[in-house]
Amino acid sequence: MRMKPIKLFSLLLLLSLPAVVQAQFNFTTNNGAITITGYTGSGGVVVIPSATNGYPVTSIGNLAFYGCISVTSVTIGNSVINIGTSAFFDCRAMTNVTIGTNVTSIGTNAFYECYDLTNVTIPNSVISIGGAAFEDCISLTSVTIDTNVTSIGSGAFDDCTSLTNVTIPNGVTSIGGGTFYYCQHLTSVTIPNSVISIESSAFESCTSLPSVTIPNSVISIGEWTFYYCTSLTNVTIGTNLTSIGNDAFYDCQHLTNVTIPASVTSIGSGAFESCGSLTAVYFEGNAPIPNNDSSVFVSDNSATVYYLPGSTGWGSTFDGRPVMPLPWGGYNYAINNGAVTITGYSGSGGTVTIPSAIYGLPVTSIGNSAFQNKTSLTNVTIPDSVTNIGAGAFYECYHMTNVTIGINVTSIGFQAFIDCSGLTSVTIPTNVTSFGNGAFAWCVNLNAVYFEGNAPIPTNDSSVFGFADNPTVYYLPGTTGWGATFDGRPTALWLPQAQTGDGSFGVQNNQFGFNINWASGQTVVVEACTNLSNPVWQSLQTNTLTGGACYFNDAQWTNYPGRFYRLRSP
Repeated sequence: MRMKPIKLFSLLLLLSLPAVVQAQFNFTTNNGAITITGYTGSGGVVVIPSATNGYPVTSIGNLAFYGCISVTSVTIGNSVINIGTSAFFDCRAMTNVTIGTNVTSIGTNAFYECYDLTNVTIPNSVISIGGAAFEDCISLTSVTIDTNVTSIGSGAFDDCTSLTNVTIPNGVTSIGGGTFYYCQHLTSVTIPNSVISIESSAFESCTSLPSVTIPNSVISIGEWTFYYCTSLTNVTIGTNLTSIGNDAFYDCQHLTNVTIPASVTSIGSGAFESCGSLTAVYFEGNAPIPNNDSSVFVSDNSATVYYLPGSTGWGSTFDGRPVMPLPWGGYNYAINNGAVTITGYSGSGGTVTIPSAIYGLPVTSIGNSAFQNKTSLTNVTIPDSVTNIGAGAFYECYHMTNVTIGINVTSIGFQAFIDCSGLTSVTIPTNVTSFGNGAFAWCVNLNAVYFEGNAPIPTNDSSVFGFADNPTVYYLPGTTGWGATFDGRPTALWLPQAQTGDGSFGVQNNQFGFNINWASGQTVVVEACTNLSNPVWQSLQTNTLTGGACYFNDAQWTNYPGRFYRLRSP
């Protein structure tokens, strides 16, 4: 643990006109305004007046109440605009202070070592809080900082060990060095989107802080900023951060993962040193350069570095840690020449739509065994970007009842769907030209295979449907290469089908209609006649199927005592 630096203070020697004694205060008058320079009272409750001797009290001078250990409460009048350096230094028995509504600045060390001060409200008038203003206020549990504060000095709340939460107002541009150093009970902090920099040791040793969000406005995190924040489990870093200082997250023992935005170009020595639970560091940009060529992780040996596809500068390791592509939605993947192959899936959902792109790179292949034995899968959609389905890609997906294969798939690999016993039908798109051996073997409930293109050639003349004895192979009119059988299974012309068993069949909104299923992109003509013995067929509607279905309705059906319908291709 880094030792807290010892701070040395020089007590100011006040050079002024001889003080005038009035009641319990010493004060000076300058240009018709009074500055309180000392306190001679007996302690207890102190009320600083708004005026004395006919002049307004505008300032609490430097060291005015220094060492007044008998003062228990102070009310500062509304005429005061400035609280000077060390004004209430070492008022260790003071439990309460009321700051007037016109104070604009609180000086350096103003309430330093006010040990018994429990809460304070910084009014809307205050613009700046000086360095170490409330340092070592060890009983301070609550601070309300109003909205006009723009500057909080270094160490302003250093060693406020009882402080539990703080909201920094919008308008503050910098959180000074050591501002919340050793606030060991701080559990919540809100950093506004006005802050540009968080300086050295700002939150060092805040051992109870569980999470922090660094807004997009912040461009730098100083050294030791979150040093020894041992309870920190979650850090969200804004998208404009450029640098992370030395030892910034040193000894954050419970931090398990962190995402580094693309804007970060440098990371300091030991930035994540001794983060023993850190298992994943996600980089969204190019590989940054560790400062001084020194180690980022040092004694943390468990982290894996993940990078965003398309970023540069990554090798097989970074700072001695293994490097892998950034995870995406439960998918494992590999990248080759700017294209993605799905290599695995860690999800547990029943319905899966495989992405067409991951981080902007096209998914072109389902790799070998990618979904093997994923028995939770019931419905799978393979996108149009995919051209290849690898060997054993869906091996033993027993409960998969539906698979939609993208239109650009050209090959289906060896045993790609073997033992998918839940499949009853499958549609093979136009561009498939080859099958691996046993692509649908042991699909024992497969009854129908619909081909949208010409007859493909099974790889090595081997069986596509081994031990799947039931399917009929359907092909479209106008396609070629089909005989009476395909791979030993009977073939039949694939014709448009009117769906009579679903909820669309019958009268809907006073019109008779039904769904038509066929291959996507096919055109179907619906014709009608009134006499099947001597039919005269009339064309009623021509539809191109989208997604393999279209809906037909007949608004004139009530004009006929009976009407018959048939479907055909143009």
